[in-house]
Amino acid sequence: MKQDATRNAAYTVDCEDYVHVVEFNPFDTGDSGNLLAYGGNNYVVIGTCTFQEEEADIEGLQYKTLQTIHHGIRVGSIAWSPETRLDSLPPVIKFCTSAADMKIRLFTSDLQDKNEYKVLEGHSDFINGLVFDPKEGQGIASVSDDHTCRIWNLDGVQTSHFALNSPGMSVCWHPEESFKLMVAEKNGTIRFYDLMSQQAILSLESEQIPLMSAHWCLKNTFKVGAVAGNDWLIWDITRSSYPQVKRPVHMDRACIFRWSTINENLFATTGYPGKMASQFQIHHLGHPQPILLGSVVVGSGLSWHRTLPLCVVGGDHKLLFWVTEM
Repeated sequence: MKQDATRNAAYTVDCEDYVHVVEFNPFDTGDSGNLLAYGGNNYVVIGTCTFQEEEADIEGLQYKTLQTIHHGIRVGSIAWSPETRLDSLPPVIKFCTSAADMKIRLFTSDLQDKNEYKVLEGHSDFINGLVFDPKEGQGIASVSDDHTCRIWNLDGVQTSHFALNSPGMSVCWHPEESFKLMVAEKNGTIRFYDLMSQQAILSLESEQIPLMSAHWCLKNTFKVGAVAGNDWLIWDITRSSYPQVKRPVHMDRACIFRWSTINENLFATTGYPGKMASQFQIHHLGHPQPILLGSVVVGSGLSWHRTLPLCVVGGDHKLLFWVTEM
């Protein structure tokens, strides 16, 4: 049955605060629930979601807040650590945030009495992206408007520093080869760094500016996607340093690009928040048009579920979830 591509969110969860950023945990935590973190003006909330798509005896979405952490300042981005475990005793919740004060906070919690955080200082301007080393979780990479990419250890010490030619917008770590890092700059350049030699090994060009977001496809690491200007762009890094395919997508500038975690042809984009209805779209490389269009009043943040073709976007005091077909 062919449905109209425009549709409302399949599920919503009400939140206490405006949601600026939301991230599903991309790592297996050993538990059936799917961890989700979202950040607002003052708090980070950790919760679990279970969907009827994965458990037959659930109607719709079962959401439960596990912990609300006072952050004290607007949350800019959130990155999960692969050391997070729900099947250990006690459980381990580990993630980091960036904030409006240009600092990174590394949080560790056991969902009971232990709730610690460490501050990582060094950036001199707004931090646009954060990621943990996905293999061991012993490093954090960050990119900033201060034209740097920095690597930190968990003690908060900077272990590497790359000078960029423009603001750093996105950073991704290779899922298997943990010495490879991708850094996307606002001027349209995407570089891959070898952390052993501390050298750039490859670069891509968007030929369009401003590049606002880029993402490495973890299902096929030869693919890189981004949004720049009004367009989404996709590269095959084995073929060319220029995009293989691109399409105009958001009228008033595109904002975020994210690959699905389960299908190398599925990705989502968002338009700029703050306009009346921020557009959210899911695309499939086999289809000329978006396969799903969603409208979010001031939406921000975008994340894919680890095992389902399902996206979450933050909104005004709510989380919105869309489900698509594979």
